[in-house]
Amino acid sequence: MSKDKTMEPSDNGGDIVDEPMNEALSRRYLAYAMSTITARALPDARDGLKPVHRRVLYAMSQLGLNPQGGHRKSATVVGAVIGAYHPHGDQSIYDAMVRLAQDFSTRAPLVDGQGNFGNIDGDSAAAFRYTEAKLTPAAMLLLEGLDDDAVDFRDTYDGQNKEPVVLAAGFPNLLANGSSGIAVGMATSIPPHNPAECIDAAIHLLDHPKATVDDLMKIVPGPDFPTGGVIVETKEGLREAYATGRGGIRCQARWRKEDLGRGMYRIIVTEIPYQVQKSKLMERLAELIETKKAPMLEDAMDESTEDVRIVLTPKARTIEADVLMASLFRQCELETRFPVNMNVLDHGVPKVMGLRDLLNCYIDHRREVIVRRNKHRLGKIENRLEILDGFLKAYLNIDEVIRIIRYEDDPKAVMMKRFRLSEIQVDAILNMRLRALRKLEEIEIKREHKELSDEKALIEKLLGSTDRQWTEVKRQLKAAREIFDPGKKLGKRRSNFEVAKEIDTDAALEALIVKEPVTVVLSSMGWIRALKGHNQKLEDLKFKEGDELAMALECQTTDKVVLMASGGRAFTLGADKLPGGRGHGEPIRLNLEVPESEKIVDMFVPEDKARRVVASNKGYGFIVTDAELISSTRKGKIVLNVGPKEALAICVKVEGDLIAAIGKNRKLVIFKTEELPDMARGKGVKIQSYADGGLLDLTTFKKADGLTWTDTAGRQQSAEDWKDWIGKRAQSGRLAPRGFNKNGKFSGG
Repeated sequence: MSKDKTMEPSDNGGDIVDEPMNEALSRRYLAYAMSTITARALPDARDGLKPVHRRVLYAMSQLGLNPQGGHRKSATVVGAVIGAYHPHGDQSIYDAMVRLAQDFSTRAPLVDGQGNFGNIDGDSAAAFRYTEAKLTPAAMLLLEGLDDDAVDFRDTYDGQNKEPVVLAAGFPNLLANGSSGIAVGMATSIPPHNPAECIDAAIHLLDHPKATVDDLMKIVPGPDFPTGGVIVETKEGLREAYATGRGGIRCQARWRKEDLGRGMYRIIVTEIPYQVQKSKLMERLAELIETKKAPMLEDAMDESTEDVRIVLTPKARTIEADVLMASLFRQCELETRFPVNMNVLDHGVPKVMGLRDLLNCYIDHRREVIVRRNKHRLGKIENRLEILDGFLKAYLNIDEVIRIIRYEDDPKAVMMKRFRLSEIQVDAILNMRLRALRKLEEIEIKREHKELSDEKALIEKLLGSTDRQWTEVKRQLKAAREIFDPGKKLGKRRSNFEVAKEIDTDAALEALIVKEPVTVVLSSMGWIRALKGHNQKLEDLKFKEGDELAMALECQTTDKVVLMASGGRAFTLGADKLPGGRGHGEPIRLNLEVPESEKIVDMFVPEDKARRVVASNKGYGFIVTDAELISSTRKGKIVLNVGPKEALAICVKVEGDLIAAIGKNRKLVIFKTEELPDMARGKGVKIQSYADGGLLDLTTFKKADGLTWTDTAGRQQSAEDWKDWIGKRAQSGRLAPRGFNKNGKFSGG
């Protein structure tokens, strides 16, 4: 294959630039990042639109797709947008238009769609060749005044057309419809609000420029999601989000209890949180039932038509509805947290704004729009008045005008000189039709002249007074509010506010479990089972070949069982969920993700306010509460950080003010319990020093009781001179007292 000579550099290097790679990449990546931020992902603070949405609406207005007219194929709109304004994929443009038409995605839809535009289940819209669209009255408020020089225009990507830099925005669209997007190094997430409330807040800020966030929140108490739901975020959380522009908002599904008689009931969910796909929610509920992770829920059915109707059946009539819903809120998308990050473009610059700043930015934009429109109108009026003045002079000298037109070779120049008319006035007179010379026409011109003169005077007063300009902003906002009247369907608030109920679902679950004594048995190979009752003859138990008893624990079926693995993790199992005593039980790895290389070091029932010493075989450890050892996942919870060839070896309950540690070298040291730190997770501190070997065993005891240990016969032994071994943490200690167990442990078994 011949080499393309056009790709060869010239002798002097041509356009090749010699520069460090990191500088070249940094500069180009920064350019890409800024392009993504300003031209794709972040909305403008003034009209609340991204470029693609703005171009879709503008293209539709240019096609004449007004609310009063008929719908046109969506393919026509997509084609117009691609051809003139937005050189990107047709599907991305259509998806943007579809979202503007979905009343479950957009609080105040800007596109009136006809056909299949998707649904709350998550089904996609039909292809753009099948659907039709036109603008809504709300969209017309955003587009109003574009022909009156209300905003700046710029060249399109190919330089053949013009497009608006920003729309006039007749209502606070950014807050009303919200926005979300991910750029390079930043993102935005703004919840939708009630349009009427946003307008009222803007008007209040006009009347009270020093209004605080608290004042504005009396008008805009929080978001108003298109799908409704119940907002359970605290007032402090909402204020934080509106004051700083960052935060989060909890939203729950709306539900009611339906009585079926004889103590039976079912729960009807009528609204789900914003941006939750109903089909995926039902899949999640089915998964919870199948995996028995929702023990209070018997069944979940979707009976929705146009309205949402999800039917939840409890496991038993004794389960309270509030408790059932609280457990589901924790496990599925019946409760969500909407992130708030009001990151917007303020005249092209990314900035995080609070509620007050967003409203101020909007009303400043509206004032600028009104000033520009009135200046444009004033220019039109002055041009028309100039022509009308010329007409009136012509009527006063009609006979002479007719003579000049009939007999002069250059009537235009003669008339300009004779009557002191401008070229524009003379051209208008010469283009006048003969029937316009009627007396009635003269009266009409005088009437129009007076009306335009009066309008000109009003506009000049408006342009000369800032107060009048703000008054006009307020008047136009009040007019726009009629479209979003709270008494109408579009303006009615859909999300309300409630205080989240604090319900102990764990206690409720325990109440469903029959409390019975069981003995949990764990084998050396990791097989676990629960025998009914206590005081079992463990020596009679049978195990798989090569397996034997590792540990046993007497507890109740309502208890949680914590298992400490040598890898430093704590795992939790419900005693009621363990396999029965028949057979050999089940491997713990069926329910817990315990690595094959690790073994269970200890097994116990966590106690309230109890504390335990956890330590590695290298002699590092700390004190942790039982509450910190409880985990809710199969992966467990990392407690003790261990390195290579290191493992968790000790997990002992703290039952005294002294700790006795003994190493494999049989050296013993006793120190105060308070010398070990209380931690939730970590490596800990050195407990005892060793020249070789490591930590073998550890116990805690009360100073008043003294140091004791259990010998091989099960008898309690003690050292009268135990105080001779008292030292400080991290010391190596002295050889164990005479008579101490040969295995070097505090238990001779």
